[in-house]
Amino acid sequence: MIGASGANGERTLLKDRAYDELKSLILDETFSPGTFLSERQLAARLGMSKTPIRSALERLEAEAFVAVSPQQGIVVREFSLREIVDLFDIRMALETFVAQSLAGRLNSEQIARLKANIAGQQRAAAVADVKEATRLDADYHLLLCDFLDNREILNVMRGLRDKLYRVVLGLLRADVERLSSNCKEHEAIAGALIKGRGEEAARRIKEHLEYGKRFLVAR
Repeated sequence: MIGASGANGERTLLKDRAYDELKSLILDETFSPGTFLSERQLAARLGMSKTPIRSALERLEAEAFVAVSPQQGIVVREFSLREIVDLFDIRMALETFVAQSLAGRLNSEQIARLKANIAGQQRAAAVADVKEATRLDADYHLLLCDFLDNREILNVMRGLRDKLYRVVLGLLRADVERLSSNCKEHEAIAGALIKGRGEEAARRIKEHLEYGKRFLVAR
């Protein structure tokens, strides 16, 4: 017999699993923007009751991944132009500061991790693996924030990670040739950081992010 605390723990695990699985389906665009969802459909797909599904949808609505209304039901949200611009503006403000502060301060282990990430990006670009390239892109930018060891900046960037993943995935899927140039830009940023050229690294990051912003706004 499962005690009350055990039952509560099981329900929490189910809610978390429902949330993680639904978010993954949205992030990789199995459920693309504009897709209508139903609790019954999702419960059947994930093999669980509607209760954890409903809880997961509430979390996803709070994070702006879905919209829930009595009139329309549940729909996967398309990020608005304003949201995309705001995301990139926040990134530019934070990441240029990170670059200027971090330049010349990377240790050998951090440099090795950056180079390993870039090598992974190169392999993904070579086979046009957009999902893997997008994941490594997100990891690259978080690595820089992690190296600076500013907890507040890292928390903000981690909070934005999933939204940024979805936005960048859309960008790279629409412009697959960008995979190679994206990787080269990351390599150039890393090179400037390693050589202690903070202003150059900040400029390169700003140009790198400006490209994505302009491309998405134009779409």
